Amino acid sequence: MQERYFPIGIQTFEEIRRLNAIYVDKTHLIYSLANSGKYYFLSRPRRFGKSLLISTFKSYFEGRKDLFEGLAVDALEKTWQAFPVLRFDLSRVRINDVQSVHALLDSLLSQYEKHYGVLPGDDYAVRLYNLIVTAKAQTGQNVVLLIDEYDAPLLDTMHDKELFVKVRLQLRNFFSPLKEADADLRFVFITGISKFSQLNIFSELNNLTTITMENEYAAICGFTKEEIVNQMGPEIKNLADALGIKETTALARLRRKYDGYHFSPKSPDIYNPLSMLKCLREKEFRNYWYETGTPTHLTEMISKYSLLPEELEGFVVGEMDFNVAFENAETPIPMLYQSGYLTIKQFDGYDYTLGFPNEEVRVSFIKGLAPYYTKKTATENNSVIQRALRAVRHHDLDTALSILRSFYSSIPYNAEKQDENHYKTIFYLIFTLATDYAVRTEQCSAAGRCDALIETEDTVYLFEFKLDGTAEEALQQIDDKGYAIQYEAGDKKIVKVGVNFDKERRTIERWVVGE
Repeated sequence: MQERYFPIGIQTFEEIRRLNAIYVDKTHLIYSLANSGKYYFLSRPRRFGKSLLISTFKSYFEGRKDLFEGLAVDALEKTWQAFPVLRFDLSRVRINDVQSVHALLDSLLSQYEKHYGVLPGDDYAVRLYNLIVTAKAQTGQNVVLLIDEYDAPLLDTMHDKELFVKVRLQLRNFFSPLKEADADLRFVFITGISKFSQLNIFSELNNLTTITMENEYAAICGFTKEEIVNQMGPEIKNLADALGIKETTALARLRRKYDGYHFSPKSPDIYNPLSMLKCLREKEFRNYWYETGTPTHLTEMISKYSLLPEELEGFVVGEMDFNVAFENAETPIPMLYQSGYLTIKQFDGYDYTLGFPNEEVRVSFIKGLAPYYTKKTATENNSVIQRALRAVRHHDLDTALSILRSFYSSIPYNAEKQDENHYKTIFYLIFTLATDYAVRTEQCSAAGRCDALIETEDTVYLFEFKLDGTAEEALQQIDDKGYAIQYEAGDKKIVKVGVNFDKERRTIERWVVGE
């Protein structure tokens, strides 16, 4: 079977439809939003389909019925009325100074001022208001305003406080006419990555509805399992055939690698759309989304906080701890969540449990963190990781721990505070990267917390660490606390490992293994 066109890098709905490319139908949600409210804000991570969503809104409000033939909205919409549409993409220009903000706003307005014959001026707010009023006067229809990546200039400048404030003021002034132009507006939809400054920039839009965490619209960007199975079946079969695996195995690997995003308390599992499409096209499992933008500033932030990287798995917070404006945040958690590196794993009605969404993000992000904790280059870390991985795959725990012992002793003395958490963190980083299996720290049992756990396809390794104690004491604690009891009913082999670290030598002093 001939493969369909993969719309990777194409963010224009019209082009996707003209090419008959793969398109996961979200138009029932577009119809719902267009006919149930007026002002909306949606936050989603980068490269998650926000621009395509904006483009689809544009075609819908322009009355392009021909582009929607066969889609859900084709049976819902009866009138197909055309409205004047103003679409502003604020990620068009990289912001390095105030002048680049002026250039961006002038460019956004000029394209429509020429179309409607509006004379430009010096004040961007006045220009936007005049543009809205003129567009309505000439067409007889209220204006649709679509604002894509509203926060791009702020993300560009967030590490320069003085410039950040100036940019925020410019954007606030630019969007200030929206309240005054309310009678001339049909629909306003705003997207971004972050929540920060939303209230500052759009403070006068007191009726702005944020749908970021609404269950009904949780899947408006990204793919659900049902959408993948129902609409990408041939592509999944081609992937399985190319790799020589079963389709069920391919689906399982896709889920482990790219699934796991949740954007509301009752969100379905959401797959990363960019990674999914690239994987199906390239027929290779790689970290596609992460490769498009390594968050160096995020890994630097985490290394400076007391927050340990292993704590990012199963981090329990209230909504205001992660769904909060960036500039008001006291930890990296809001930025990590809103940028897509953490997601909602569970909601108990009161608190949210956050964690890495999938293997792509978990392994890639930890790989980026490793140099800050080990003070080793990525090449040096990778050498250790590959040798440890080979040992674990062969169930050779002694070799894996010997490799780790040498690695610990080579870390500079002043790299980190020499306490048990330091050794536990390095263990977590290395073994998370060295295995394809679940690696967890502080794993709970009825009697307490096991320091670390590695669960492979056929074995559960339970680790207990001591600092200037004995390996025998650590091993005995595993039995005394009953850490293995919850795994004894399963069919996997249980291996208990007691490890003692020598603070003076800054490495593993000894380990003992029991079963």
